[in-house]
Amino acid sequence: MKNLLFKLFHALTRYFLLILGLIAAGIIGVVIFCITIEMQLPNVDVLNDVHMQVPLRVYTQEGELVAEYGASRRMPVTLDQVPKPLVQAILATEDQRFYSHPGVDFIGLFRAFKVLLGTGQKSQGASTITMQVARNFFLSHKKTYIRKIREILLALKIERNFSKDKILELYLNKVYFGNRAYGVAAAASVYYGKALDQLTLAEMAMIAGLPQAPSKNNPIARPAAATERRNHVLLRMLGVGDISKAQYLQAIHEQDHASYHGPSVSVNAPYVAEMVRQYMADKYGENAYDQGFSVYTTLSTQLQNAATSNLQLGLINYTERHGYYGTKTYFEKNIMDWQQVWQSKLAQLSLSSNILQPAAVLAIDTNQVQALLADGSKIIIAANQFSWAMPKNIDLKVGEQIWVRPVDNVWRLESLPKVQGALVTLDPQNGAILSLVGGYDFQLSEFNRATQAQRQPGSSFKPFIYSAALNKGYTLASTINDSPIVMNDSGEDSVWRPRNDSRQFSGITRLREGLVKSLNMVSIRLLQDIGIPYAVNFVQRFGFDPSRLPQSLSLALGAGLTSPLSMATGYSVFANGGYRVTPYFIDHITDGDQKIIFTAKPAHACPVCITDPAAAQNQTDLAPQVLDSQNAYLITQALQDVINSGTGKAATVLRRSDLAGKTGTTNDKVDAWFSGFNSKIVTTVWIGFDDLTSTHEYGGDVALSIWINFMRTALAGMPTSTMPQPPGIVTARIDPQTGLLAGINQPDAVFEVFRQGTEPHTQAPVSAGSGNIF
Repeated sequence: MKNLLFKLFHALTRYFLLILGLIAAGIIGVVIFCITIEMQLPNVDVLNDVHMQVPLRVYTQEGELVAEYGASRRMPVTLDQVPKPLVQAILATEDQRFYSHPGVDFIGLFRAFKVLLGTGQKSQGASTITMQVARNFFLSHKKTYIRKIREILLALKIERNFSKDKILELYLNKVYFGNRAYGVAAAASVYYGKALDQLTLAEMAMIAGLPQAPSKNNPIARPAAATERRNHVLLRMLGVGDISKAQYLQAIHEQDHASYHGPSVSVNAPYVAEMVRQYMADKYGENAYDQGFSVYTTLSTQLQNAATSNLQLGLINYTERHGYYGTKTYFEKNIMDWQQVWQSKLAQLSLSSNILQPAAVLAIDTNQVQALLADGSKIIIAANQFSWAMPKNIDLKVGEQIWVRPVDNVWRLESLPKVQGALVTLDPQNGAILSLVGGYDFQLSEFNRATQAQRQPGSSFKPFIYSAALNKGYTLASTINDSPIVMNDSGEDSVWRPRNDSRQFSGITRLREGLVKSLNMVSIRLLQDIGIPYAVNFVQRFGFDPSRLPQSLSLALGAGLTSPLSMATGYSVFANGGYRVTPYFIDHITDGDQKIIFTAKPAHACPVCITDPAAAQNQTDLAPQVLDSQNAYLITQALQDVINSGTGKAATVLRRSDLAGKTGTTNDKVDAWFSGFNSKIVTTVWIGFDDLTSTHEYGGDVALSIWINFMRTALAGMPTSTMPQPPGIVTARIDPQTGLLAGINQPDAVFEVFRQGTEPHTQAPVSAGSGNIF
C-alpha cells in the first residue's frame, strides 16, 4: 500500500512539475514574444513632433480663405481650445477611466475577453483613447490578435512617455469623424459650420458619438441613428455627473441641424487657387496637400470679389442683350418623389457663384412662371422679369430647367452665358496680381483665359506702336495722312483694303488724335514708316512674345496674339513710368508650424526716379527700365484723352482725372478689350467666345462697361494718382491741323506736350478760319 501511495505521489509530482514547467515555458514564451514585439515597436518619441495631415490652404493678402486642397479636413487645436463639455462627452463615451488607467483598461479588456470566449465575436475591443492613439498613429486598422497586442504594448509605452493631456490632445486632433473630417475642430466645421466654442451641448454630444462608427452614426446620412447615438452619449454624461438632468432633457429635445459645410471660402478666386495648387504641386509633389502649407496670395479680397461679380454680371447682361436661349433640358414629373429628384438634379447644376441659380418650371401662365430651386423653395418670376426674352418667342414647359437670378428681391429669367471673359488687375509698381478671373465660372470651364488664352488685342495694341514711333523721333503733334490704303496682302493673292471702323477718313491727322480716335490708317502708316522689324523688336520691351506677332502691317491693328495678363503687364510699363514688372501671385508661404518658408521679393518700379533720375542709384531690386519716363508720360497723356474724349469716353462717369486707357476690337468683333490704368492700378478686361464667334459688340461697349463697374469699386477711396511730369518735358501751343506752332491769337490752338527738343519751332501758315495773325 505504501509503495502504491509513493508511486502515486511521484507521478502527481511529475505531472505537477510538467504542468508547472509548461506554464513557466508559456510565461517565458509570452515574455519573449512581448519583448520581441516591444523591440519592433516604433519610436513613440515622434509624437513629440507630430505633423497632422493638414490640407493646403490658399488665402488672399488679408487672410480670407480662397481654397482648400487635400484628402482630409483637419484643423489642429490645443487641448485648452476644446470646450470642457466636449472633452467630457468624448471621455464618457470612449474612455471613462482614461485618467486612471495606465493606457490599457484591464477591466474593459477582461470584459471583452469574456465576450470573445462566450460568443467568438471581437466586436468589443475595449480600446482606450491611448490605444486608439497608438492605432491611429502607428498601426493599421486590420483586426488581428497580433495588432491588438502591439496596440496594448504601444499604449503602455505611450503612457510612460507622455502626459494624459498630451495623449488626449493627440486623439482629439487625429480621430476620424466621417465626411473627410479628422479631429474635433474639423468635425464642428464640417457638420455645423461652427468653431468649437460655438457648439451647443447637443452638437458636442453628436460629435462625440461619431468616432465609434462614423458612417453608421453620420448625422447627415443617417439622422435617426445619429440622434439615438447622441442621446446615448448625453445619458452617459448624465450618469457620470458631467451634466445635470435639466441640461440632459434640454439637449435630447434639441433638433439637430447637421449638414455638410465645405471649407469656409469667402473669396471666389478659383482660377488663382488653381495657379497656386499647380505651383505647390510642382514644388512639393504630393506633400503639398497634407503638410499644412498656407499660401498667402497677392489678391485683394475686395478687388477679387468685385472682379468676379462684375465680370459675371457683365457677361449675363451681354447675353440678355443678344436674346434668350434655353437649356433644352427637361425633368420628368410622372415619377415617384419627383420633387426630391428634381432638387437633386438642380443641386448638381449649381455653380461656384450664386449669381445664377438653376431652377425647374412648375407652372406657367401669361403673368408669371412658378419654379423650383435646388433647396426646395418655390419662386415666382413675374412677366416683366421674362418679357425681355419674348422677342425670341420662348416656349417654356413644365419640367424645363431654366436659370434665374435675384434682382432687387425679385426673380429674373436668364440664360447661362456662352460668351467668356477675363479680368486682370495688377499693381504696376511691383507686378502683384490684385485680382484675376479666367472665365465665367470655373466649374463650367477650368481654362484660365486670363493667363492661357492667346487672343488678338486689336486696337488696344496701338499704344505700343505709338510708343515705338515716339522712340524714333515722332511727337504727339506729328501728322499722318488718314486716307485709304490699298496694297497686295503679303503672301496672298488678294488685295488688302484696311479701313477705319467709321468707314470714313480724316485726312492729315496728328498722332494724338489718331490714337484717341483709334484710326487704323494712321497706325498702319506709322508702322510703315518706322518699320515692322523695328516695331516687333521694340514691343518686346513690354513683355510680348515676338513669335506671336505678325511680321506684317496687320501688327498695327493688333493682329498678333497675347493674353489678358500680358496686356496688363504691357500697360503697367506706361503706368509706372517705364519699368517692366513681372506679374506674381504668391506673397508668402507658411508651413504646418506657421513658419514663413517663402516670401516674394518682386522687382519694383521707382516712382521717385521719374522726377529724380539720380535716385535710382540708391534703389535695390529695381525692375528693368525698358522705356524712358518721357515716352511713358507722353503715351499716358494721349491715353487720358481716349477716356476724356475718345473711344473710352464712357469712363468719364467715374469722374476721375487720373485715368488712361484704350479700347480694342478685332475683325468681325471677335475680341473686345479695354485696358486702363492710373499709377496705382492697371486693369485689363477681355470678352469673346472660345470658338471665335463674333461678339457683335465693340470693346468700348461690353469690355469697357465691365471695366467701369469694377473700377468704381477699385478706385473707391483712392486719391488721384497721376504719373508726375518727368524732367525734359515741355508744353507748346500748336495748331490742331498741322501740329506746328499756333499763331499768337489763334482761337482753336491747343496745348501739346513734347520731349524737350522735339517741340515745333515753325509757325503754322495762315489758313482759312484759323485766325492766325503774323
